[in-house]
Amino acid sequence: MKFLDQAKIFIKSGDGGAGCVSFRREKYIEFGGPNGGDGGKGGSVYFEAVPNLNTLIDFRYHQHFKAPKGHNGMGADKTGPKGEDIVVKVPVGTEILADDQETLIVDMVEPGQKFLIAKGGDGGRGNTQFKTATNQAPRYAEPGWPGQEIWVWLRLKVIADVGLLGMPNAGKSTFLSVVTKARPKIADYPFTTIHPNLGVAWVDGYEMVLADIPGLIEGAHEGTGLGDRFLKHIERCYALLHLVDATLDDVAGAYKSIRRELELYDAVTAAKPEVVALNKCDALTEKEIAEKQRQLEKAAGKKVFVMSAIAKKGVWECLREVSRYITRDRAQQEELPITKQIEAADKPWSPV
Repeated sequence: MKFLDQAKIFIKSGDGGAGCVSFRREKYIEFGGPNGGDGGKGGSVYFEAVPNLNTLIDFRYHQHFKAPKGHNGMGADKTGPKGEDIVVKVPVGTEILADDQETLIVDMVEPGQKFLIAKGGDGGRGNTQFKTATNQAPRYAEPGWPGQEIWVWLRLKVIADVGLLGMPNAGKSTFLSVVTKARPKIADYPFTTIHPNLGVAWVDGYEMVLADIPGLIEGAHEGTGLGDRFLKHIERCYALLHLVDATLDDVAGAYKSIRRELELYDAVTAAKPEVVALNKCDALTEKEIAEKQRQLEKAAGKKVFVMSAIAKKGVWECLREVSRYITRDRAQQEELPITKQIEAADKPWSPV
């Protein structure tokens, strides 16, 4: 399935049905009076987060969502049937933004979460509603109220426990394929990965979801290369695993470059717990590994793990270190009250 993490769609709720102009007509009743029913309410449009979706590709081919209008009122004081509501299903982790791409309407972060984005128009009143002491036979009924229409942007941020960071060709995809059953594309050239890949690893009986994003280069926070379009996918991670290619001449410079882009992009994301690993060490001698490990530890100010993903050396030590932060953060999350399902049954979002 092709990965798509951004889409623009049009939403329109249904118009209300028109009220009915009708009069009671029965034998031996000369002046039966008005009996026109009200129009039915138009259908509303909801968003729902579902756990079995992981891409917005469906919205590339289906971009307009319009709920049906309510039925018109009928004689004998019969109210028209309500228009059917429609539910737009999105992956968990999808942000709904206004047309300006900056105003956040709602963040769909829980499975089953529902949000009313456009409320259906009310039905018009039938002529029965306009009967007064001075107007016993009104020949007027209201038209239905129009529904709401809005363009919105959908922006998917993958929900993972660990985000893999590094320059292009640092071995992130190889690492993901070794520790999980994911099978990302792997090749010996930069930007082999052009969209995020997810995989599930098990460490000491504990499940951990890893996200591999395309490699970062200088200026990524401004959109250079594949840019900040994919940096957003690590915003929800508990911890970061930063892989540095040991075959580079300046491993410290490569590390600092990625950290600089991360800090310029978002200070909160940059402050997440980070584990640093020197990858591809199978291509170096023991002396070269020790020297580059020393340089990297000086630049990072923390312990640097030595590993080779393709040779499967030092891999699980890195995962165990990362899992410490995830276990701690999840325990803290479990102590918090569960967020209630978001439902705005009476009042939908409004830009006013």
